[in-house]
Amino acid sequence: MSLIKDRAAGVLIGLAAGDTIGGPVRMAHLLAQRLLAQQAFNADDVRQQYLTWWRDDGFDTGPTAAHVFELIEGGMSPEGAVRQVHEWHNRLTAGCNPAHRAPVMAAAAFLPDETLFRHAADEAALTHYDPLAGEVSAAVVMLCRALIRGVEWDDACKAVAGKLPPRTADLLTTRTTVEKLHAGGYAPHVLQGAVHFVGKYDSFIAALRMSVRLAGWGNYVPVLVGAIGGARWGMSSIPGAEVLNSLDILPDLHATAGQLAAGWDTIGG
Repeated sequence: MSLIKDRAAGVLIGLAAGDTIGGPVRMAHLLAQRLLAQQAFNADDVRQQYLTWWRDDGFDTGPTAAHVFELIEGGMSPEGAVRQVHEWHNRLTAGCNPAHRAPVMAAAAFLPDETLFRHAADEAALTHYDPLAGEVSAAVVMLCRALIRGVEWDDACKAVAGKLPPRTADLLTTRTTVEKLHAGGYAPHVLQGAVHFVGKYDSFIAALRMSVRLAGWGNYVPVLVGAIGGARWGMSSIPGAEVLNSLDILPDLHATAGQLAAGWDTIGG
């Protein structure tokens, strides 16, 4: 497998390694499957797949997405449900669930670079009204795309930051210490933590294990460390033992990751 294909496949498999509970990777997998089926991002199609999964056996969606799905199931319009949940949560809907599920967009070679911000923001808006959730999700997707293309870490962070609003750009370019990181699910904090660990360590396994120490019970920072680290170091850098939490769907994940990687066949790297 070429380096660029290895990095593309690494996004989904890395995300699985970082997901200690198993919900985010299932939503990311659903998104990846629909992207491949449509060869495009179709918001209505993706929303319906999320709803079907949530209705049947969904879990670990985060409270915002779960409440939105409940209202839609009860008959409210999708847009109304997203706005209503935003109000119910005291207008605090800048959580990290969209950033957890969207990194696979970076691995979909048929999505042009210049569309990634808009697609990630639109995908986030399926459940999260606060545009900051979409900005952070877009930052993750665009960073993973740059890394898949082989851009070096610091250069990738700077290049992506230049395409983001200042409040999100700073998360990619301002370095901090582990003592100042947060273990919760607020999207900017999760991205800040992921950038710290992937930037500080020189291997996938070191970055992931140190992020798990910070996270404790929280299934937040490690998911992004897995996805971004997979884009930086590739699927070949991820030991199989790190994906134990997704063993029941691991063959399907590898098949989907392989399909995403195949889309980079005509691109050098």
